[in-house]
Amino acid sequence: MKRWNGWGNVNTDYPAPDSARVYLLNLFGSLDPAPDADLETVLRSVPASRLPAHPLVDMSPMERLTHARGQSTPDWLALRSGRVPAFPDGVAYPVSEEQVRDLLAYAKKAGAIVIPYGGGTSVVGHVNAPRSDAPALTLSLEKMTRLLDLDETSRIANFEAGVPGPELERVLRQRGYTLGHFPQSHEFSTLGGWIATRSSGQQSYYYGRIEQLFAGGRMETPRGTLEMRPVPASAAGIDVREMALGSEGRMGVITSAKVRVSKAPEAEEFYGVFFPTWEQGSEAVRRIAQERTPVSMLRLSNPVETETTLILSGKSWVPAATKGLALVGYGSERCLLVFGATGAAAQVRRTRAQTAAICRKYGGMFVGTVVGHTWEKARFYSPYLRNTLWDIGVAVDTLETALPWSQVQEASQAIPASISAALESLGEKAHVFAHLSHIYRDGASIYTTFLFRRTQDPDELLARWQAMKHAASLTIQKYGGTITHQHGVGADHAPYLPAEKGTLGMDAIRAACKSFDPDGMMNPGKLF
Repeated sequence: MKRWNGWGNVNTDYPAPDSARVYLLNLFGSLDPAPDADLETVLRSVPASRLPAHPLVDMSPMERLTHARGQSTPDWLALRSGRVPAFPDGVAYPVSEEQVRDLLAYAKKAGAIVIPYGGGTSVVGHVNAPRSDAPALTLSLEKMTRLLDLDETSRIANFEAGVPGPELERVLRQRGYTLGHFPQSHEFSTLGGWIATRSSGQQSYYYGRIEQLFAGGRMETPRGTLEMRPVPASAAGIDVREMALGSEGRMGVITSAKVRVSKAPEAEEFYGVFFPTWEQGSEAVRRIAQERTPVSMLRLSNPVETETTLILSGKSWVPAATKGLALVGYGSERCLLVFGATGAAAQVRRTRAQTAAICRKYGGMFVGTVVGHTWEKARFYSPYLRNTLWDIGVAVDTLETALPWSQVQEASQAIPASISAALESLGEKAHVFAHLSHIYRDGASIYTTFLFRRTQDPDELLARWQAMKHAASLTIQKYGGTITHQHGVGADHAPYLPAEKGTLGMDAIRAACKSFDPDGMMNPGKLF
């Protein structure tokens, strides 16, 4: 069973080692978190539903509470403080496209807005019910998870869009295939959600981002069904498939998707490399990408993230490794690169050798698979640490962008600095670090994490978060980065989208959404 006010399964925890607690106390001083609101109190705050009865719609307080918010910091604050400003009036669970069409008609007749819901993992406000005079219907696809077809000749699989990552991979692996799309939210996020938010997986360098994997599918809209046929390539005008990608529920509900799958790899390994400095490490990964070295993943942590993640991991080998690295000249400015090699066993060996050779030219020390395996084991487990840190008294959030290589070095310093300065102006300290999470031949994604002390007053904590988020967003714009590389726009990034798309671009986006949803009933307030 999933937590109602945090990340993940209630039976899964990520305990913090004693070294991590000492580290956090040294960073922030005393920690005195306010107690969370209890479930029964929050359930009593759920108002009566404004929707008419429907056999597919659950109007119970618990269902409405557990579908009211996602996983952003504002979402956590609302749930943990028990001050949720709005709830959906009901949650529907269709099992077919016909039922989705029926529910859209029902919502239109009731004057309701519709919020498509996948795994509820959004960190930018995609699934939140707005304060509105109109009732809100959350339409969950959690029962639409079937593999409809697998064309092994073309290597195209057709799934219902509610399938979560682990189930999708389980079904494909039984047939000897993989999609290879592994976002950190893989445990709960869904195929339809990946498409609607233009998701990127941890190994997208090898398998492709979701827009490269998405071949076609079907979307139910207030005006009817949009069929997106899968073809390898086309010059037939504007690609309507691109309209579904990143649409964030504003046009309709993605009900099925045809995706390009690959044969499951024969071998896969993850390796670690330490660099003396961030500059040397980032130059190495740029070289790896621009020489088209066939790695499956590159993730370079800056010095602060390298230190923090090693300490928070609590692994017994960390103190000895840290001391040994310092003795050979890899001191406080050292950076850690984790890279993956995937494919045939011989190809994995060649990729490892090629990548290690490039790294050595930039001062990199290849340390084998110990660090890589540590990352691999925690790749979907580490989000649970957010629950632990919250209980200790520390809030955690992230943001990301992508920029050309000519801007990466400077922006990777400026974005964390802007977050720290924003909180310092309020008399508090943020612990900020970053990594290059996805590498491209022309640039990279900078993924920034910031830890900050919780306060007794949730409004004060929200104001601090808003100050940091705004400062970082303005800095991203200053350096010409995208406001979001992999998490979508939702509500939190919507104020910054016009600066990226321009007036004509925003007019075109609004017009496209209105074409599919003339009454504006689909997920209002998201994207724009």
